[in-house]
Amino acid sequence: MWKAKFCVFRMTFFCFNQPAMLFEKLFQALSIENQPHVSLIEAAALVNLRTPPFPPDAPALIVNLGSNIERLCAVLAVVYPADHLVKLIGAAETASPRVEALRLADLPHNPRLIADNWLYVPPVGVATSFEAFQEVVARLRAPDGCPWDREQTHHSLRSYLLEETYEVLAALDLDDPAKMCEEFGDLLLQIVLHAQIANEKGEFRSADILRGIHQKLVRRHPHVFGDVEVTGVSNVLQNWEKLKAEERKDNGKAEAGLLDGIPAALPALVQALEYQKRAARVGFDWPDVEGLLEKVGEEAREVRQAQNEAERAAEIGDLLFSVVNLARWYHVDAESMLRETNLRFKRRFAEIEKAARAQGKTVADLSLQEMDAIWEAAKTQEF
Repeated sequence: MWKAKFCVFRMTFFCFNQPAMLFEKLFQALSIENQPHVSLIEAAALVNLRTPPFPPDAPALIVNLGSNIERLCAVLAVVYPADHLVKLIGAAETASPRVEALRLADLPHNPRLIADNWLYVPPVGVATSFEAFQEVVARLRAPDGCPWDREQTHHSLRSYLLEETYEVLAALDLDDPAKMCEEFGDLLLQIVLHAQIANEKGEFRSADILRGIHQKLVRRHPHVFGDVEVTGVSNVLQNWEKLKAEERKDNGKAEAGLLDGIPAALPALVQALEYQKRAARVGFDWPDVEGLLEKVGEEAREVRQAQNEAERAAEIGDLLFSVVNLARWYHVDAESMLRETNLRFKRRFAEIEKAARAQGKTVADLSLQEMDAIWEAAKTQEF
């Protein structure tokens, strides 16, 4: 007897009326007798989504394919590769189902495809679902798990969370997809670890995190999930601030200043940008970039005119703030661009070190003119 457990999302009425023996024959024909879970969903429910609602590390059975096959394949393609082998099932409700193996990309062009066909989608691979990842993290935290993971707390993981975030940013700066994939995984580990710790302490669960952000996104995007109309990004951001203010009021929180929700621990360039962006949402902004360019020049002159170290430090701060504002006007992220500039400086200085070693010298042995010549040559090689 077939013993698989069903993870049922939506089942058509005739499934309940079919003899169990028919399903047993179907599952035997599909060679899925040893699968512990199978997701069962009707195609009509799937084509209205944008991602498959079932875990990719378990098989899925899609019933009544209908006529919107292109849309069905587009939804599946979010998770499953084009060459993923699936099985098209004909006469699925009979004692002799017909099974044909084919690539997912070839399904819409199959001449034998009809509306009442079913589709069997094998797992895309082990360890590909969020649930499987949660199980790994829970196992690490279990009494017989890893001693290091077991002793971690919300507080002890703070530095790792920050470190992994910066490594993600470094991968983004390099525009390296493989590195991004790896670093996003490391960052996700930190989030799931915090969720597991919170679960053990009875604070909250992963489901609470997902529910909270799901509801927040839906609530703050009434122009997508409701009937509110907006015109352009600026209108969206203005509406976002209004919704946040309404949320605070509904939650009984005291009215906060527009800038109060920005974390004090943010890097200074990021914090400056967030202050400026929020102020701009309510109209506190330069009318055009020309005035801002003049402001940057004014702040630079004030640095030169400062009378002492304290004044000079304050004026440099004002200059930096103005430069961040200028970057925002030109749609440039100052933090990211400064990191890229740092990388360029590092590469060019490494060329100076390399040239010095080639001469049997150290960098300190080179004259400023020699270093500058090597620097300019390194710049030329970058373009």
